[in-house]
Amino acid sequence: MELGLYTFADVSPEPGLGAIGAHERLRNLIEEIELADQVGLDVFGLGEHHRPDYAASAPVVALAAAAERTRRIKLTSAVTVLSSDDPVRVFQQFATLDLLSSGRAEIMAGRGSFIESFPLFGYNLEDYDELFAEKLDLLLAVRDHVKVSWSGRLRAAINDRGVYPRPFQDKLPIWIAIGGTPQSAARAGALGLPLALAIIGGEPARFAPLFDIYREAAKRAGNDPAGLATSLNVHGFIAATTDQAANDFYGPQAEVMNRIGRERGWGPTSRAHFDQSRGPNGALFVGNPEQVAEKIVAQHRIFGNDRFLLQMAIGTMAHAKIMKAIELYGTKVAPIVRKETAKAIPAVAAQA
Repeated sequence: MELGLYTFADVSPEPGLGAIGAHERLRNLIEEIELADQVGLDVFGLGEHHRPDYAASAPVVALAAAAERTRRIKLTSAVTVLSSDDPVRVFQQFATLDLLSSGRAEIMAGRGSFIESFPLFGYNLEDYDELFAEKLDLLLAVRDHVKVSWSGRLRAAINDRGVYPRPFQDKLPIWIAIGGTPQSAARAGALGLPLALAIIGGEPARFAPLFDIYREAAKRAGNDPAGLATSLNVHGFIAATTDQAANDFYGPQAEVMNRIGRERGWGPTSRAHFDQSRGPNGALFVGNPEQVAEKIVAQHRIFGNDRFLLQMAIGTMAHAKIMKAIELYGTKVAPIVRKETAKAIPAVAAQA
């Protein structure tokens, strides 16, 4: 199983004492990716947002900078908001990243968890789902063919035009990222694309049927589920002790979740809810290295996932603490998880 990290490059939404700005956060981000590579993690993902509380509006630029400071780690978006972008430009940018990194680029495409990019780039929210479906179709056409002829309703047609440069890899990996919608899981399976499932609340085991839907849709479309990769993308944090991990992570994570909650009508979170969520059946992976490794392995038994991505850099978390957590993830957690999951029969193989 591949192990990695993802982040949205959070910054302080308001200036003031202790605030973290975009310049500082992006410089720290490159150091975090470099360390993740050095300690042997497999993947680093960078999200896309167009809000004052995030610095990552152009993930591929930061990933390209990281490509020059790393040697092995895969570099992916997490996610590319494809609905409000142009698929041709997305492909060209990630093909360029792939060339710079000697074949380590990936695209994780999704509809996005925020809507700011739609009015910003002139798209109608009433076309939310159709935009994604149409642009995904074009992105796949551009990936699979050097010269493309394509037409749709919401984007101008292309008539036998070449798209360059071509990536270093023969086929640039394109994942579909979802937040819990069964129809989205089925679409990814029908298209034969790897699936990343974000779980940030509730009991993770309740989301396992989404992977069943995904694999069943793949079978119906003639795609072998055994050849399709799946990922869990979650929140969590690692420190030397359980108490330290919980105390370090709770404040920044709660501040972010409450800020988003006020926008969306969620109730406020609490330390009691946080502590429950980091328990064995909760969605947070917070604790010492052994606890986090044990929980990753337990979820792998349920989901049979091929990849696990952890979002630790949430809110205005201190850079030094993030760096220590990355070190523990790569040197302590990863060896335990790799040893234990290597013993297991993947769930996909068991169902075949």
